[in-house]
Amino acid sequence: MPAGLPLSTLLSQVLVAFTIEFDNEFERQMPHRTTNQGSTPGVGQGPWLVSMVMWSNCMRFVGEAGVGVAELEGLARTKTNLNGMERWGYIDVAPDPADTRPKPPQSAWVIRATAMGRKAQQVWGPLFSAIEARWQARFGDREIDELRKLLWAVVSKADVELPDCLPILGYGLYSKGPDRKGRAPAARAESTGSGLPLMALLSRVLLAFAIEFESEPGLSLAICANVLRILDAKGVRVRDLPLLSGVSKEAISMAMGILQKSGVAVVEPELAHQPPGRRKMPDLADCQSAAGCQPAPQITRAKVARLTVKGLEAPQAYRRRLGIVEDRWQARLGKETVRELRESLERLVGEPTADRSPLFRGLEPYPDGWRASVPKPHTLPHYPMVLHRGGFPDGS
Repeated sequence: MPAGLPLSTLLSQVLVAFTIEFDNEFERQMPHRTTNQGSTPGVGQGPWLVSMVMWSNCMRFVGEAGVGVAELEGLARTKTNLNGMERWGYIDVAPDPADTRPKPPQSAWVIRATAMGRKAQQVWGPLFSAIEARWQARFGDREIDELRKLLWAVVSKADVELPDCLPILGYGLYSKGPDRKGRAPAARAESTGSGLPLMALLSRVLLAFAIEFESEPGLSLAICANVLRILDAKGVRVRDLPLLSGVSKEAISMAMGILQKSGVAVVEPELAHQPPGRRKMPDLADCQSAAGCQPAPQITRAKVARLTVKGLEAPQAYRRRLGIVEDRWQARLGKETVRELRESLERLVGEPTADRSPLFRGLEPYPDGWRASVPKPHTLPHYPMVLHRGGFPDGS
């Protein structure tokens, strides 16, 4: 595999940083509520806070006349959490008044924005250009324009129109692309992609990579990049996994469940195993008169996650699959294009830690934002963990 971070990691960290900065601004401008902080003061019961993805896979397509339930997935080219968006206060889903059938199927119902949903649309819409303008000021117009051109060079070669956001991860935390049957072919060279937001270009390229990576049997890219990557045979404390991976403990729990079910990893008490044949250690009082005597290891309350014998080869298989996809891209798109895309992304990512990466310059949350009340991340996810919980890129 080429030296440095994988191409999928570079794409992921740039996309995640853009999304978090976008979400922080949306949170500041939009009346809302969260589990831990309640509702925005003075606005009553606001909608539950969600991430940018829920605009791209739902609210973007809900016009004044509404949109049919069956139409939405075709327009977005990916599924949304329709029940969640209704429960969280952004939409109403009801039968079409013009439908005279006694019990029309839910696929024929109409989705309409609530009053708060319309407010959210007004906030979401202008934010894409506003955050992109910040990035142009931070990194330079030329840098961002060059990145857009390189991303479009990849997007324009796709044989199907991909969604403008990453899909909500499905069973096994796999990234599912749009069904090819009945889907519009991808736009060709006559378009420059200038009408697409930067985050849409990043999402399409990253999704194309994930789909190709997951076309071979094996664990999902989300699990490999975020959790498998940091496990070993010795074990890592489960409570440290969010800090090391950059994703939420809820996302870690989902990934670990799959790794345990597949026999790749186990979770067990720390220091649970003593070497075979070891005799019971003497008491501490006896140890004081015994040269070289050490107290016996104690089982702690901490849990550790470690790779099983079966799972020891999984990290190497993950790295091989990354290399195979990058090699294919070089053959299909040209080595120069892939190299320039990598270099452009590397300049934005820098050293991928909070104190070294330029991406973290725009991630300081507002004082009353929910991210200000949780520990600051030391790194960004190596693949976005977009879950049904609200679409946040770190699975929060």
